[in-house]
Amino acid sequence: MSGILEGKRILITGVLTESSIAFHTARLAQEQGAEIILTAFPRPTLTERIAKKLPAPTKVIELDVTNDEHLGRLADIVGGELGGLDGVVHSIGFAPQDALGGNFLNTPFESVATAMHVSAFSLKSLTTACLPLMRDGGSVVGLTFDAQYAWPQYDWMGPAKAALEATSRYLARDLGKQNIRCNLISAGPLGSMAAKSIPGFSELAKVWDNRSPLAWDLNDPEPAGRGVVALLSDWFPKTTGEIVHVDGGLHAIGA
Repeated sequence: MSGILEGKRILITGVLTESSIAFHTARLAQEQGAEIILTAFPRPTLTERIAKKLPAPTKVIELDVTNDEHLGRLADIVGGELGGLDGVVHSIGFAPQDALGGNFLNTPFESVATAMHVSAFSLKSLTTACLPLMRDGGSVVGLTFDAQYAWPQYDWMGPAKAALEATSRYLARDLGKQNIRCNLISAGPLGSMAAKSIPGFSELAKVWDNRSPLAWDLNDPEPAGRGVVALLSDWFPKTTGEIVHVDGGLHAIGA
């Protein structure tokens, strides 16, 4: 039986370690029949090393989503490799250390602007850079951490994720006429490289031990990866502007 991504061509950002959602998305996408290409920044060699652990070989290209030159050449490079795209995975987020860990009231705007540019505006930048390759429509899927709430230690990444979520809705609005869907997976906390960069992350993660209806495993990114793959597939043909929670159900529980 063929996989749910059979024949699809997918660009995936954010494969940094085997513990990342992006890595498991890439693995599952290949297992489900997709041809993929990875982007990396600032160390493509790190991603190339991790990519060797995937089921099939895949090319890694350098892409800084804040660099207009990189974005401008992306379609030509990816087009030369895959011919076109059916899906894009945005797994990119960054905030300077002074924008995290309890420094919310004192963070300078320069650091806030960096967090917003890399973590939110880049969804628009990456998507529009890929548009010339998505001539037959497609699916854009990003990753968020529920921005309805103020989380311990998360500080300016919270507003950045809120901006990401709003950006996804506006992309859904403007790209629907091209049959391009834009959705997000809101994942629970995971022990990824991104999480470990947040001071006091363990305090945030403890919330899941107490409130999540389904047992949550900090060391299992696969459920979130499965969610991304599902949204990349044709099984959600009329779903766009949506945020699908893969968080053990915590988002639905008040106390």
